[in-house]
Amino acid sequence: MKENDLLESTFNFGVRCLKLLRNLPKTSEFQIIKYQLGKSSTSVGANYEEAQAGSSKADFKNKIRIALKEARESNYWLRVIKAIEERPSEDLNSLVAESKEIKNILASIPKN
Repeated sequence: MKENDLLESTFNFGVRCLKLLRNLPKTSEFQIIKYQLGKSSTSVGANYEEAQAGSSKADFKNKIRIALKEARESNYWLRVIKAIEERPSEDLNSLVAESKEIKNILASIPKN
């Protein structure tokens, strides 16, 4: 995946997560998850975007590490939703897979 592709993918991931959150039940446990996933999923792309303008190699790597942490957290919340939903949607299953892919890509960047 090219760098610009990852910028687009992380942006789209955050948007898709926000759209998924619109369709979740309005129960108290889902309210907690909605808040956490909304923050973490959009932060992946925001931190990756910031990394592109890092003031140094160390700054770049730090922003990538933050984006990776947020991707891990997003993956966690998506898996929680999948575990408590009676019939997980195809969108949810797709987002779980996408979050794993983004995690793997971001984890490989500081090594290069």
